[in-house]
Amino acid sequence: MRKIYLATQSKARKEVFEIFGLRFKALPAKIRERTRLVRGSYSKLAKLNALNKAKAAAAKVKSGVILAADTIVVQDGVISGKPKNLDDARKMLKRLSNKPHWLYTGICAVEKGKGKDKVFLDCEKTKIYMDKLSDKEISAYFNKVNPLDKAGGFDIQGKGAFFIRRIEGCFYNVVGLPVRKLYRMLNKLDMKLLTLALTTVYCLLSAVFISGCSTEYNIVTGEEEMYYYSTDKEVAMGAAIDKQVREEYKAAEDPLMQKRVEDIGKKIASVCDRKEITYHFAVLQDDEVNAVSLPGGYVYVNSGLIEKVSSDDELAGVIAHEVGHIVARHSIKKLQAYQMYSILRLLTVATPQTAQAGAAADLAFEELLLGYGREDELLADQLGARYSKLAGYDPQGMISFLNKLQEVNRRQPLRPRSYYKTHPYIPDRIRVVKQELGQGMDFDDYINIQQETHK
Repeated sequence: MRKIYLATQSKARKEVFEIFGLRFKALPAKIRERTRLVRGSYSKLAKLNALNKAKAAAAKVKSGVILAADTIVVQDGVISGKPKNLDDARKMLKRLSNKPHWLYTGICAVEKGKGKDKVFLDCEKTKIYMDKLSDKEISAYFNKVNPLDKAGGFDIQGKGAFFIRRIEGCFYNVVGLPVRKLYRMLNKLDMKLLTLALTTVYCLLSAVFISGCSTEYNIVTGEEEMYYYSTDKEVAMGAAIDKQVREEYKAAEDPLMQKRVEDIGKKIASVCDRKEITYHFAVLQDDEVNAVSLPGGYVYVNSGLIEKVSSDDELAGVIAHEVGHIVARHSIKKLQAYQMYSILRLLTVATPQTAQAGAAADLAFEELLLGYGREDELLADQLGARYSKLAGYDPQGMISFLNKLQEVNRRQPLRPRSYYKTHPYIPDRIRVVKQELGQGMDFDDYINIQQETHK
């Protein structure tokens, strides 16, 4: 098979190639990228830059296929490439977050060998919608991510995903290499890319996923569900993320607060429907009213939330809700549903001594902080009420805490990580708890009944 050269210094593009099992040699080509549109279209500009990169790299080899790509971001006629410095990156990202913009990636393949070189050019474009970012949020992002090697100063495959609201078009185009266009281009060169990629990915899945994949009956959902991670792998993943959490978040200094949460947590765990794992409960020193659960039995409650509860019954409802997520395996299913490249990265969590594992663990924790979907939250509420009652706590505490948060939320804007900030309205969640407890519903409960019956 002909040798493939990738004319890039982009780490993201190299990772895309590696994910799909494509063997290549990096052959960076330094050219002066054009960022001004003299004539023609934006797609032509991106293709021209990609062509110049490919030609520069092709001059270094005698034969093979040279691939190159170039990405530009366009908003209101202003073209952005890679930022010149951090100040430029801040201004660029601030501007891009204000309104939608287009991202163009030009790709070029040059086949070099006997006779005349074959050249293929194409371009992909994707529309990007971001959340409006504050200066503080941009600074926090740049503290974690180097923006200088990224067009527009952001990534979508890393922490940039947390402020990219949606895209219209190819996801991998935003990463930096539109895979579908690349596949079709290499097919024209008779590279048999699909056969190669499918064979490699199949072997990878067989070795990593299928060997550990199982179909299990989930007692709380009443359905057969597919898991790519065994319980042992889930626990290992949770332990790795827990290690990252404890490095980046401060544990509460009050031992009595910690003991209170542990004691309540152990009672909840003893009556839940999943007892093959060991549950861990910890308090984080954070004013945010929040709690979160991780794969494998890890539950964290912020000190800010504990200060809001007025009884052990209310705190038990919160902890039982998080245990409900673990029992239903919501966190592991959410991570499974993540893009495949992220799943592969998360597999490294089982070896927490690696730098990649730390980055993956951090990414996983941040993803889980963003909350679950409506059905997952309602099921966790239902299970929370059930487990609170079985553990000897008054499940009405769950309702009183929800009412308390609803009143607080009416007086001030919801914070990004507020505990009950996810999809269902609080009256809808109260309704589910009342149904679980066999209580009658009032007018507010009826108007929040969804068309689909909650399982």
